[in-house]
Amino acid sequence: MISNLSGPAGASQRKEERLFQAAVLVLAIIAGVGSWLAATALSRHDQVRGILPDRPRQLVDFSLVDRTGATVTQADLKGKVLAVNFLFTGCTLTCSAVSKTMSEIQQLTTNQPDVRLISLTVDPRTDTPANLAKWGMRYGADTNRWLLLSGRKAALHGLIGASFLNTNATADPFNSMPGNFDGTERIAVVDKHGNVRVFFDGLRADTPAAVAEQLAELEQEP
Repeated sequence: MISNLSGPAGASQRKEERLFQAAVLVLAIIAGVGSWLAATALSRHDQVRGILPDRPRQLVDFSLVDRTGATVTQADLKGKVLAVNFLFTGCTLTCSAVSKTMSEIQQLTTNQPDVRLISLTVDPRTDTPANLAKWGMRYGADTNRWLLLSGRKAALHGLIGASFLNTNATADPFNSMPGNFDGTERIAVVDKHGNVRVFFDGLRADTPAAVAEQLAELEQEP
């Protein structure tokens, strides 16, 4: 049986169909615009941005011990551009992730002879040179280009506090990092003159490329 759409009932049905089609079209447009806005917002959010130091910071004088047992001082890094991170080997989450980021930076800067990677432990009592050597092997750290440093607690915490990170004034019970420093997941970029130029979030997937690019730019500076 064929329905008769020529009468009032047919006209009403056609009107409802047109309204339905218009509603579907409007919803499709709204969904498309919403998806575009969301993608744009995510794209902007995903663009890695450097974090400027809270105040002018410079690499202060220090004397520490590398995982090989060699003494490393500020003078040994003169004229080098640095990527510096903070760790302790008892940390199984963020420190591992940031060390993986440092490993990727090492690979990206293989042909940049004036680049050095520096890892400063915040827990020297546990992170002896021998333990740092194991940590370095885990991430393929080149002993000539990536220095994992330990030493006296006062010297390390003094260096980190003066040159890089602030100490949280109120002890944070959820902060398991010795020293209670803020921003230990960050990677600092230091120029040839020892000035801390910028920090990057060491937990981001796009940080290795951003750090390598920044290091390459600083290599070209006088």
